[in-house]
This record gives sequence, C-alpha cells and structure tokens, in this order.
Amino acid sequence: MDLRIQGSGPTSPFLSARDLFETEHDLSLPVYVQLRDDPDERTWAAHYDDRHVLNISRQAASSAMARELALHEFSHMVRHEQEHPSHIQSTEEVLYLALAGKRVERRKLSHCYQIANHMKDIYADDITLAVGPGQKLLSFLESSLAMALADRPETLSRPGLERLSPSADPEITAVNAAFALALAERHDLIDDDHRLYDLTHAAAMDAPDVDFDGFKHRFRELARDPDSSTYRQILVDATRAYVGGDGPAAD
Repeated sequence: MDLRIQGSGPTSPFLSARDLFETEHDLSLPVYVQLRDDPDERTWAAHYDDRHVLNISRQAASSAMARELALHEFSHMVRHEQEHPSHIQSTEEVLYLALAGKRVERRKLSHCYQIANHMKDIYADDITLAVGPGQKLLSFLESSLAMALADRPETLSRPGLERLSPSADPEITAVNAAFALALAERHDLIDDDHRLYDLTHAAAMDAPDVDFDGFKHRFRELARDPDSSTYRQILVDATRAYVGGDGPAAD
C-alpha cells in the first residue's frame, strides 16, 4: 500500500493504520494523506483515476481516534476500488426515484443524503472492524449521540412544548442513533446493558414519527454483498420510509 503524507503534522497514526490494514487488504492506487489546518474540517476520502486522498485536519490527526479514522477511510477506498454498489450508486438518482412528485423540506432532503452515507459507512466498517478493534469506535458513537441529545432545551421533555433549538434535529438524531446501534449489534460490540441502549431509546422517544426500529433493522441487516439493483431498491425504500409515502419500484 503506497501511502504518501503531505503537510506537517503527525504521521504515526497513518503508518500504524496502514500496517494494520495491510494484514487483510491492499489498495491498487496510492493514498495521499492531506493534513489540513482547519480544526473543524471533517475527515473524508476523495477518489481519482490515479489516487485516493484522505483529507484530515491536524487536530483530528493528533486525536486519540486518528488511527481509527484512517482505517475507516482506507476501508471506503477499498469499497470504491471494489466498485461496491454502496460506493458507486448515485444518491441523486435514488432521490429522484424515491421522491418524484413529492415536495420535501430541504432539511429532510439533506437527511436523505446522510442516510445514504450511513449505508456507505456500514459497508466500510464491515472492513474496518474486521481488521481492527471496535471499542474506540463504540465510545465515539456513544459520546457523539450523548452530545446530540444534550443539545436540546430541557423543556422538550414536558408535554406540549416543542424543541426550541434547531441545533440537533430530533428526527435525524433518531436515525443516527439507529445507525450507531445497528453497527454495534452487527459486529457484536456491546452487551445488553450498554449505555448506548439508553441513549438510543431517548433519541427514539424524541422523534416518535421516525421508525427507529425499522431503521435499525435496515442498517443492521444490510446484505453483505448486494447487487446494484438490490442496493438501489434498499436505498429507495429507506428514503421513502424517512420522508413518508410510496411510489413505483426503483426498477
């Protein structure tokens, strides 16, 4: 695996991730790690004909999650090279099929992209969690959900009062919670009394119009190796389940 780190900053997390990753997988194209100055820059992978690029802030590269973040992005790169349906399916095409003739709020439309990204992450983390331990990822999912739940007015729990802050949208928070729990259960990361169950229950109660159990099942039971048609229909169905309504089949 050809790894090229660009920019000043820590290198050991990426070298460690590469060494661990190479025990199970390899990449045909070189990987350029681009260390960025913006501490709020999220970590993401970009794919080109001649290389992959892992974009990450120096702050994230110095964090305790740096190696796990690199492993996760390497896994996305593998899925891209495999031409896995989750990584080559156009989200725009799915939204057109699922939402044709419907009027959808802009926030819900952005949430549909997040649902598609969750499915990509499931397939990437099937690789990530096969090559590395999952406890740091589990702790990250738990803390992220706890922060989202804390980002709401206390009055929300009182009957008849609406959420006052838009910072943590309760509907997509519930979907995010379903994703977190589904990933943890899919890879046997948690026991029945883990705190994540309490957190996800709170998120589900906060968004009664979201089918939390349905989304958890969708994420957890994603077929390991779907064909393109099957995957497209899964994503169409998930989109319709979130925004409501039915429509013709994707094919």
